[in-house]
Order: sequence, then C-alpha cells, then structure tokens
Amino acid sequence: MYTTRTTRTVRTFYSDGRGPPKVQTKTYTYGDDSGGSSVNGGVNFGGGGGRFQIRIGGAREDGTDQPSFSVPAFSQRPQVIGRSTRKEKKDPFSGVINQSYDVIKKKCLEEGCLFEDPEFEAEDSSIFFSRAPPRPFEWKRPHEICDNPVFISDGASRFDVQQGELGDCWLLAAVASLTVNQRLFAKVVPPDQTFEDGYCGMFRFHFWRQGEWVEVVVDDRLPTYYGQLTFMHSLDKNEFWSALLEKAYAKLEGSYESLKGGSTCEAMVDFTGGVSEFFDLRKAPPNLFSIMLKASQRGSLMGCSIDADPNQLEARLANGLVMGHAYSITSVLLMDIETPNMSGKIPMVRVRNPWGNEAEWKGRWSDQSREWSLIPDSQKEEMGLTFDDDGEFWMSFDDFSKNFEKLEICNLGPDSLEEEELDGKKRWEGHTENGEWIPRVNAGGCRNYLDTFWTNPQYRVTLTDPDDDDDDDLCTMLVGVLQKDRRKKRKEGLDMLTIGYVIYKLDDENQGPLDLKFFKYHASCAKSPSFINLREVCGRHKMSPGTYVIIPSTFEPHNKGEYLLRIFTEKANHTAEMDEETGIIEDQEIHKIPAAREIPPPTDEEQEQEQALKSSFRRVAGEDLEIDAYELRDILNAVFTREFSFDGFSLETCRSMVAMHDGDLSGKLGFDEFKVLWADLRRWKGVFKEYDRDKSGKLSSYELRSALHASGFRLSNRTFSALVMRYSSKDGQVEFGDFILCAIRMKTMLASFKNIDVDNSGHAAFDLDGFIQTVMYS
Repeated sequence: MYTTRTTRTVRTFYSDGRGPPKVQTKTYTYGDDSGGSSVNGGVNFGGGGGRFQIRIGGAREDGTDQPSFSVPAFSQRPQVIGRSTRKEKKDPFSGVINQSYDVIKKKCLEEGCLFEDPEFEAEDSSIFFSRAPPRPFEWKRPHEICDNPVFISDGASRFDVQQGELGDCWLLAAVASLTVNQRLFAKVVPPDQTFEDGYCGMFRFHFWRQGEWVEVVVDDRLPTYYGQLTFMHSLDKNEFWSALLEKAYAKLEGSYESLKGGSTCEAMVDFTGGVSEFFDLRKAPPNLFSIMLKASQRGSLMGCSIDADPNQLEARLANGLVMGHAYSITSVLLMDIETPNMSGKIPMVRVRNPWGNEAEWKGRWSDQSREWSLIPDSQKEEMGLTFDDDGEFWMSFDDFSKNFEKLEICNLGPDSLEEEELDGKKRWEGHTENGEWIPRVNAGGCRNYLDTFWTNPQYRVTLTDPDDDDDDDLCTMLVGVLQKDRRKKRKEGLDMLTIGYVIYKLDDENQGPLDLKFFKYHASCAKSPSFINLREVCGRHKMSPGTYVIIPSTFEPHNKGEYLLRIFTEKANHTAEMDEETGIIEDQEIHKIPAAREIPPPTDEEQEQEQALKSSFRRVAGEDLEIDAYELRDILNAVFTREFSFDGFSLETCRSMVAMHDGDLSGKLGFDEFKVLWADLRRWKGVFKEYDRDKSGKLSSYELRSALHASGFRLSNRTFSALVMRYSSKDGQVEFGDFILCAIRMKTMLASFKNIDVDNSGHAAFDLDGFIQTVMYS
C-alpha cells in the first residue's frame, strides 16, 4: 500500500573552512494526510561568511541574547540583512515552488471547476520558444481523448513509455530506468492520483532540483493532433502518467522544446538527486563491469548510447542498434552457466530501447539466440526473460562494451533512499555545497588563466577511511559540479557554460585559502575528465586518505553562473568551503603575517611630503589644531595628485577619513589623529603601487583581495564579494581613491565592532540609533 506521507531528515555539514564543521538539518515531507508536501528547515547558521554577527535590540522574551536573524552561510554572494533580493523577485521557478497542491485542489473542488495552470498555459509558447508550431496543436484533457482514462494501469512499467514527436529519447530512457525501481518511481510519480474521486484536472510530481526536492503541479491539458497525444505517451491508450510526467518536467524547464536534446543522466539526476558519471567505452577502465555491478547493487540508474551519424538521424545499424539514440540499462548481473561443456559466470547487461519495438540487438544473447539454450528455464524465469518485440534485450558485457560507445551512471545520493527502502543496497555518503561564479569576484576560469584561477571558490575535503573492498587502501570519491538553471534559460539565449574542476593535495590539513603562489608551484593530483558544456561534469577518483582541495570553475574567466558541488564517498568525509574570518591584523602583529606589508621607513620624498602636510595642517587648522573634511581634502590632494594620476580624493572619502577617528561626532580631525591617518595612507599607497603591476593607476578586482591582504585585512568570501560590488567599476577596476575609501571604511567598521564586542565573541549588540550611526558615519 502506498503511503502519501513520507518524511526525510537530511543533515548537511558545512563550516568556514577552519575548525569542526557545523550541521544544518532539514526535514522534508512529501505529501501529508491530504497528499501535500512541505519542507521544514531547522537550520544552524554559523560559518562560511566570517564569524561576525550583529544583533539589534536586547534579549528575547525567553532571556536569551541570541541573534534574531542571520545571513545564510552557504551562499557565495552576500545577502544584505533586511533587503529583498533580486533573486527573490525574479526567481524563474517561483511559480513552480509557490503553487500548493492542497490549496489548489481544495479551491477547485469547492468551486466545482477543473484546474487551468496559469504558470504553464495551454498555448503554443509552452511548446516552442524558438519558432511557430509546425502544425496546429489542440490541448485536450484525458477524458476528451478516451472514454476511460486512468493515471496508472496495472502498475507502471518500463514498457509503458513510448516516444512521441519530441526529440527527448534521453528523457524516455531515464523514465524507463526509473520504473525499474518502484520506490523511486513512487516518489517522483505519486501513484495515489486518479481521474475519479477528488479529480479536479490537476496532478503532481516530485523532482530533485539543484539540491532540493520540489513539487510540480500541472493541469491535465495535453497537446494533441487529430485527437492523439503528440509527445510522450503510454502503450496503453487510456494510461496518462507518462504524458503528464513529461508535461511537469517541461514546465520545470520552461517548455516542451527545452527538452529537445539532452543526456539521460540529466533526467536521472532530477528523478533521484544522484550524481552522474560518464564513461567513454572506447577508453573504459579495466574495472568497468565491477563499477556497473556495484552501481546496480546500489540502485543506480544507467543509460548508454552510440554516437550519432552526422549524416543521418538515428541511423539503424546491421546489428539492430540505433546510433544517436538513448538506451536505458535495466539490469547488470553475473549469470551462472552450468552445462556439460562449460560452467562459470558470464557478465551480462540488460538494455532497453525506449521505442519499445522490434529495434533490438541481433547478436549473441539476443532474443531467440542459441546461447539461451545454455540457461535452465527456472533461471530464465527468475531473470524475467521474455522474447517479445518490446525493445528490451540482453547482451554479454563484452558485446555491450564493444558496440556501445557512451555509458552514463546516476549514483543515488544519501537522501535518495530511506533506510527501510534500501533492501540490502548500500548508500553513498554525500556532501553538497551551493556556490556561484561571480565576475570580478571569483570567476577565475581554469588553470590556463593562472593569474585569476586562484580566486575561484575552494573546498577542502578530508578522506579518512579507505573503501572496505579496496586492496590498495584507497578511497573512492565521486565529484560532481552541476550548473544551475541553464536549460530553462535557453529562452534568454543562454547556453551551457563549459565547466570542470581540479583537485590538489594539501600537506597541511589546516591550510587556509590557497593563493597564486600555491598554484604556481603545486601540480594537481586529479581533475574532471574534461571541461565540457554539460549541465553536470562528474569524475570518479581513487585517492589515498588525506586532505584535498577541490576547485570548481568555468573554462574561461569572467563567466557568470551558479553551481552545485557534490561529493560522494563510500565512507564519511569532511568537506567545507575554504574561507577566513573577516578581521584586521594589528600593527604590532603585522610583521608575523607573510602577505602583510609593514610600513617601511619613509623615503626622502615621503619625508618632504610629511613636512609639507604638517605645515599645511598647521596653517589651515588654526588655534584649535583641528580640520574638517573640506580642509583635509585640500591638504591631501595637494600632495597625492602629484604622485597619482587621479582626480583627487573626493569629499566623501575625506569625510570617511575624518569619521575613522571621530568618536564624538565633532566632524573634525586633530593633529594626532592626522599623524595616524598619514601612516595608514603611506602603507595603503605603497600596497597599491606594489599590486598595480601594469602601472595603470588601477587594481583589478582580483588584485584587490591581495592588496587588502597585504594591508592587514582578512576577508571572508562573502565580505570580499560585497566590497567588489561596492568599490569596483563595471569592468572590474578599482581606482586609487576607491581603494583608499574601501580600506578606510573596513578599518572603521572593524574598529567599531571590536570596541563593542569587548569579549571577542563575534557578536555585537546595537540599539537602532547606534547601528545607524555606526553604518552611516563611516
């Protein structure tokens, strides 16, 4: 009996890259007593973006003095507290996520109407986005197509799935594989849906979308031509689960046309939340059958194909196989043979053509071949062997690897199966990280672009225990980098980015973020099979226990995109983004930091400048020896415009210089404070010149982080992202005046925070007026 309510608790580990990982716990509920779904998050934020948190107001009613809000720690791009984000306003999936099956169904039943989905209209634009339809399609509900429609007839089977006019055989192959695992199928296609009691013209499906399970509801209006379904359909004319599943998937991706062309594993991932692998069978590893057998034992979904003939679409070969066509693998086993002449185990693979017809393999072990006479009838029955023209056939592994060219395996993640669903299957240990490549910040490109490569996101992973069955004491690690939302964005003219990753071994498990120097002198120990423009690139690696860093990147720098990094291991692993806490190195400690720049003795030119500045200060300040921002601007610009080619410090910058030392809001700067300011300016201008290697008078945003490091600042990834967006130009350049303003405000804000956080706890409590003064007067 199918239960509509399923609850799953998933624990995700993350940290700021130092110290023990934190834990985020989420509880997912698929369906409820009414058949709905929900996600409840018990989320413990505490790392990844620096340890500083701000509290406004006093203690809560329960007496705790805990922050009433936090910034999520696992997003690369910072989020300003209290402001809605553009993503929240323009999320292309908002309509999908915000539709509630229970609410819609209740309203439809109360009003006695059938659901018409406003998020996926029954119109041509839902089918095609690049052209007009080739023929007039008519949208019809199942009861308008046949007399007795059913959702699922006599159980879902891989033989139900038939391809229509859409070039999505990759999706059909994945659906056929899904039906082999009835538990997974029931999660994606809840079978408690009907055209009878409670029918309101609406059906629901669950898909794994980029790290989360989402429920997608659709109405049951389907594209037809002359009363027949145009796209995916079941062999049984009155069964509609497959057609409605395809519609829900098309809605998720934006249109039916968005499903044209793809990889079987892409859909397998969306049906399971697994990590996909690709194998070129012409360069197959020697243990490939072992990999496939273990994958089958773990409930993995698999597909295969032969490269297409460029001159003919889905050309049929003499052996019965079809080129450029996606097949699903429905079984892998070692078949026992016991005859008078031979005995032993033969590696076998069962393959299905989603066309479901006579287009089958014609070689050894094909239907009716003499090899089957070697197998007892009882064993044939146990294997479920049939010799129908149903598109399914057996091959020896040897013939399989010689005749197919591509293999795809979707390895199920730790949240794909519940404990009671494992049925003896093993489960991977998994870790997930969400991230973003942001131009000017961390979109550094591959290692070909060494000057920017080091700015890419970096993730530390520690492998502790070798695999149980590995004779070399090695650990298996699957790494997948999935780029988000690209298929849906085809409407906007965006295609897949070329993505990949590189892995480096760390000698020091406590190593902080790696800089340019590290990558200059260290070679990688592993990498993705290639940089490729697929939705997900994945690799299988055998590694000795130890600590590694994974660098996901686009091939070329400055490409914008969001990604999901997933790491699967047979044994538990510890993974976190490499980051550092935002802070500042005090002057008396700065000599201990290799990257930081001490203030060198003044040059003769600087001594002359200092004397000139002192004279100007005394002349302008008057008897009280204090100056305001206007006077400071005139004094400094008289010196710095001779040394740098810029328009001079703006009034805003000079106000920030005054504010850095103005605790009583006098708006004035005394001579002692001026001397401290001059020391800071000397250091910062020296750093600027050092990192302005092309003498352009500007720093690139990638050089900015190194320059701020040399100035004694420590920046979390999220803080640095905010600084780049605030102080760089649209082409990623930071002018001298903006660099000084950035350094001044960083020093001011950090000093203000430290003065309030007297216990160095990482928390500072402000009342509203104090918070506004601190933020605005800086």
